[in-house]
Amino acid sequence: MNFSEAFKLSGLLCRFSPDGRYLASCVQYRLVVRDVKTLQILQLYTCLDQIQHIEWSADSLFILCAMYRRGIVQVWSLEQPEWHCKIDEGSAGLIASCWSPDGRHILNTTEFHLRITVWSLCTKSVSYIKYPKACQQGITFTRDGRYLALAERRDCRDYVSIFVCSDWQLLRYKVLLYSLDGRLLSAYCAYEWSLGIKSVAWSPSSQFLAIGSYDGKVRLLNHVTWKMITEFGHPVAINNPKTVVYKEAEKHPQLGLGRLAFPPPRAMAGSLSTSESKYEIISGPVSLRTLKPVADRANPRMGIGMLAFSPDSYFLATRNDNIPNAVWVWDIQKLRLFVVLEHLSPVRSFQWDPQQSRLAVCTGGSKVYLWSPAGCVSVQVPGEGDFPVLGLCWHLSGDSLALLSKDHFCLCFLETKEGFGSACGQRDGHA
Repeated sequence: MNFSEAFKLSGLLCRFSPDGRYLASCVQYRLVVRDVKTLQILQLYTCLDQIQHIEWSADSLFILCAMYRRGIVQVWSLEQPEWHCKIDEGSAGLIASCWSPDGRHILNTTEFHLRITVWSLCTKSVSYIKYPKACQQGITFTRDGRYLALAERRDCRDYVSIFVCSDWQLLRYKVLLYSLDGRLLSAYCAYEWSLGIKSVAWSPSSQFLAIGSYDGKVRLLNHVTWKMITEFGHPVAINNPKTVVYKEAEKHPQLGLGRLAFPPPRAMAGSLSTSESKYEIISGPVSLRTLKPVADRANPRMGIGMLAFSPDSYFLATRNDNIPNAVWVWDIQKLRLFVVLEHLSPVRSFQWDPQQSRLAVCTGGSKVYLWSPAGCVSVQVPGEGDFPVLGLCWHLSGDSLALLSKDHFCLCFLETKEGFGSACGQRDGHA
């Protein structure tokens, strides 16, 4: 495992293009686009204000830059650098912006979550979606780009609504609407939870929709009937012997407490040290560290704040804000808890390798953690000074990972043919 030099960065804004050819990063109001192989600057764009969000279109031809304070989104073209587009939400304000899967529509969420405005770059038409819920992860698309799942708040109740991306209309079930050429336009989906919805995620196979709620549970729905398949709780005590618990060890652990969950890959030997931090396998009943939420404040840190499916839809990773130091990995095929990873500090971010079931985790320290069904490893980020890893971003190929700090970012290059990279393809057994 090797690391690049550090480059300047603002706001943790660093993203690989979907085709894997480019790397975009922001420094204040400037957007920098680099070649992934050489890390040389290809384009430099200047925005109207400090950039607070960036996102590539699915075809890697455009990139949007959102300036929430000014309610403006600017769109830049990689093929035609002289072309650009500006979207001004005006008095409605702006708090979130993202691309639709076709890469030709932009979804802007206005202040106070009054509505989502859908802007078409091709026809310049505008559509509106009402009642978006104010939550951390309330919007997600199917991989094929046909449907949008949206957490909504209507009439003081929470809903998950499914929209058709071709016309941005609500999907309706049993009341079927067809166009004259026979195309099904929409179908009604009667799904609602009285409990608060905090996050949603489609599986890459589009077969499952995961709903994370404020009650600390994840409900899994199927794509045929939209009925619940199962629900995953996040208990403080882990008693199931089939569930493996990996616990990050202290810097100077005493002998006899456990063993290293996964030996350092040969690619890391000599250049990096994993002695300061490692995972141990904990046997027997395990009690996880909890955080008591402040219930009398708005948006308390409780419930399922993060969830993501592995690229093969085999696993689902979640984080319960009440148990902030732990990452839960669920086996979707067997519908059971597979692994729990408990860290010394609260988990800030996790992301799946786009090519295999390998999960990268960061906790705000100078380490990056990797898990696969074959085991875990903790890696110290080298450098002269401290490099707190606050965010992660995988390259499409899965052979490199961008590590984001407050003022800088660097690339971590992973071995994919030996060591930990090859072990990630295994699903049987534990280290």
